Amino acid sequence: MTDLASFAALFTPEGQALLTALRDHDPARELAVASRLRRDHPVELVTAALGQARLRQRAVAKFGAEDAFRMYFTPNGVEQSTRASVGAYRAARMKALGVGSVADLCSGIGGDAIALARAGISVLAVDRDPLTAEAVRANAEALGLSGLIEVRCADVTEIDTRPYDAVFVDPARRGGRGRIFAPEAYSPPLSWAVEAARKAPHAALKVAPGIPHEAVPAEAEAEWISDGGDVKEAVLWFGTEPGARRATLLPSGAGLTGRGLPDPAVRPVGRYLYEPDGAVIRAHLVAEVAEELDGGLIDGTIAYVTADALVPTPYAAAYEITDELPFNLKRLKALLREREVGTLTVKKRGSAVEPEEVRRRVRPKGPHAAMVLLTRVAGAPTMLIGRPVRTDGER
Repeated sequence: MTDLASFAALFTPEGQALLTALRDHDPARELAVASRLRRDHPVELVTAALGQARLRQRAVAKFGAEDAFRMYFTPNGVEQSTRASVGAYRAARMKALGVGSVADLCSGIGGDAIALARAGISVLAVDRDPLTAEAVRANAEALGLSGLIEVRCADVTEIDTRPYDAVFVDPARRGGRGRIFAPEAYSPPLSWAVEAARKAPHAALKVAPGIPHEAVPAEAEAEWISDGGDVKEAVLWFGTEPGARRATLLPSGAGLTGRGLPDPAVRPVGRYLYEPDGAVIRAHLVAEVAEELDGGLIDGTIAYVTADALVPTPYAAAYEITDELPFNLKRLKALLREREVGTLTVKKRGSAVEPEEVRRRVRPKGPHAAMVLLTRVAGAPTMLIGRPVRTDGER
């Protein structure tokens, strides 16, 4: 773990030269690279530079190469920081609410502070860890945002947020044993974050996407956000639409708001199967999607919607179903052999069978491709064979 002195050494001309040289280094050759560099540079500086180079390479997925290779990270900061696309979306929503200043509590390495500042919002970034606070300060400077980001190393519970238009809280949800799922085990606890939110005109609390709906305060709007089909987080908004439930899909920005619909009816499998986006499922908005598609569920406990028509929707992936069979791997193997299927995609929902086990057992071979969905239909283990289709009609 880099200490403050080693971190500071990265900003010397020697440290900067090392970071530049290590930008595209191969982690598999790190031992040889370290041995070579230690002949000409202090051991502590080489260790810090190699660690930072690794973190920057990992951060590219969240921040993009242009920013990641200019920024500074801690291991926890990379793991817990907000993806840039999600941060930009949230900052734009703050801006649309008329927010001009934000107290960013538990700022981490500054991912959200950067997004807010780029939206023209002034930010107080607070973190109690001295090294993390230095990383925020370095990132603000490196990205030309130090005029909009004030950094304070302090306990967030001691911050007076009254001068700010909004509060943003991103509690730590990872401990020594991994991810923390219980909201009251966050640091600080969700109950403290909610009280901080209630004192501000507007607030956004970043929480785990698996937060129980009953844990959402009545006066909060709950929004689940996915990016590229992966659910990234949930946000509790205060000062917006109390009680609303929303799913937002990036990068399109498509948004679906709950209307309090009853659960869809269960019906036989039709020609098309729709797999709602994870944010839609987490937000409990499958009924809204089913209504849009004029469809129903294949099982009362499975979030697959079936319909007879192909309907354009940003909220679900679509599959054309050619076969519906009771679960039987021998039968599946025979069918795939008959159709000369060599490329097999296996998806599951509501099945205990793992996709890898299916591929191992059926040993697909041939020039064609197919998809099998392992699921339940009206309570019965079922195999649905088909192919993905685009909702613009192209396959």
